[in-house]
This record gives sequence, structure tokens and C-alpha cells, in this order.
Amino acid sequence: MIEIDFAQEIEKHLAEVRALQAPTGLFTASAKDVPTGYNKAWLRDAYFMSLCFVAIKEWGTVKKLARALLAILIKHSHKIEWAIENKPFESWQYIHARYDPETFDEYWEEWGNKQNDAVSEVLILFCELELARQGVLETEEEKQMVQKLIDYLNRIEYWHDPDSGIWEEYQEVHASSVGAAVAALRLAKQVPFLRVHDGMLERGEETLRKVLPRESESKFCDLALLTLIYPFRVVTNDECDQILSNVEYFLTRDMGIIRYKNDKYYNKNRDGYSEEAEWCMGLSWLAIIYAEMGNVEQARRYLERAHSTITPKGKIPELYYSHTNRPNENVPLGWAESMYAIALMKARDDTAQS
Repeated sequence: MIEIDFAQEIEKHLAEVRALQAPTGLFTASAKDVPTGYNKAWLRDAYFMSLCFVAIKEWGTVKKLARALLAILIKHSHKIEWAIENKPFESWQYIHARYDPETFDEYWEEWGNKQNDAVSEVLILFCELELARQGVLETEEEKQMVQKLIDYLNRIEYWHDPDSGIWEEYQEVHASSVGAAVAALRLAKQVPFLRVHDGMLERGEETLRKVLPRESESKFCDLALLTLIYPFRVVTNDECDQILSNVEYFLTRDMGIIRYKNDKYYNKNRDGYSEEAEWCMGLSWLAIIYAEMGNVEQARRYLERAHSTITPKGKIPELYYSHTNRPNENVPLGWAESMYAIALMKARDDTAQS
């Protein structure tokens, strides 16, 4: 067992995430000088990067992000209102998932921009802040802007709407996207000024029960399914056990978790499959989940494996090429840094209690 100075290690990786927050409040997915385009701001990444600050109640950082997300919604309110009234039928008519971190403009190139989970995660963040009495919604107009996210999810019929999902790829009904909306709507029901339309939560829950433990029609097992356990917490105990069993058996590798079998992203094999890239944040994810389940030994085991993915410069990359110690260019990945910091916090707490 390696020795970890939890306080020092947590602060070091929180600092890596803080360094990615633009003056506007948005987080870039990776360093501003990476050549891959990861100097853009993703709604999803921003949400997952905020989780480490929610965990330590560093509300100033979280609220700065939330104000930026609110500004994005207001800037693009006409598009959102059009979608609610007309129901989008082309991907570009949906709420986009990526924005310029300075101007809040959409990026228009084709990127699988139809990502319903990202919209739900923005709603989750606003609801969590309200319920923690740290809300940033000051006017009736701002509250109505967040209500429009619920109206939008209802209008697109998220419970059976094919989207590109967490990996921004093929349009299918994704359990992880439906689950994000279910989590958001459960929280929204607790916020007095928000209204969840009749039946829309129940339809999402029904879809989950039908699709799980699969991620989609084409994906039997997928790293994205872990979102349903943490942070969304929308699965039953049996579903949780099945998801964990499948992810650990089919997807776990030495330096991370592959997203799914035959994933072509950063695949080093010439035929484009069977050498799937290993995503570092997956190890931290499993550590978090096992810590929350009270399995201290398993949580510590995955935390140590996550620790082994840190580069000599002290940063956590997006992924390593299959069966190598060579990371890709997205170093650090803000999302991976956040998840590792949370895993450290939970392991520290579990260690202190044991």
C-alpha cells in the first residue's frame, strides 16, 4: 500500500482544476495550449469539474461557473425557446454542448452536439445550489430560464430521444443520458419555483428499467453507466451491482477503464479496434463508488491504481494508449483531476473512520 499525504495531494489536484477556470467562470476541458481543441468549454466537463468544489463547499468557484452557465442560457435563450415551441428535428437545433470560454458562442462544426445529458447536468447544478442555499438565480427571469431547461427536456421527450451521449458519438437512446435527466428532475421537484411536467420523470425511470444494465442498443457495457451510480444515484442496488460487475470484468485495464469494446478514439491498432484507449478517470470513478458503498479495501485499491496514472509532471491525462505508459495530449484533463480529488477525499474520510 502506497502512502498518500491526503491533504497535500487533494490541494495539488484541486489547483490543477482551478487553473482551468477562465475569467468568465467556465472551465476549459484541458490546458489552454493543447493542440487538440480541448481548450474549449464543455457543459458536461464543467459540471464534473465542479463536483470536487461542491465536495469541499468551495461555493465561490461553483457559483462563478453557475453564473457563466446562466449567461450562456440567456445568450441563447431564443434558440431554447424555439426548441420548446417547435421541437428540434436537426442536431444543430438542440442546445449545444460546447462553447467558447470567453464569448459563450457555440462551436458550429459537426461534433455530435446533440447531448441531452449535458443539458440535464446544467439543471442539476442549478438545483443543487438552490437546495444548498447557495443559489445564483436572482431574478424571476433567471428562474424562468432554468425552468425552460425542464420545458426543453419535456419537449424533446428525453426519455426516448436518441442523442450522441456522453462520448459525443452515435445517436441512440443512452441510459446515461436518460439517467442524467431523471437525476435532474428528482432535484427539480424539490425546488419550489420549478415545475416538473406530469409524467416526464416517470417516463424516464421506466426507460431506465427497460434499458439497464445496457447503455444502449449497441453498447452492452460502457464506462458512461457509472454516472448512474455516481453522481446521479438513479439505479437500484441490483442494477448497481450488475453495472459494476460488467465494467470491472469487461472494461478495466492497467492504466484506466476503456469506454466500451471496440472504441476507436485514440485506438493505436491499425484496424481501429481491440486496442482501446484506457481512460484514467475511470479508476477514480470506481474508487469513489466503492468508498460510498463502504468497501474501503476496494476503494483504496482503485485509488492506488488511479495514483499510478499521474504523469512525472504531476498531472492526470485523459487517457493512455492501450498497454503503454504513453498518455495522449490532453494533459491535464480537468474532469479526471476532479474525479481523482474526490476519490482522495472519500478515501481519506473512510480511512479516518476505519
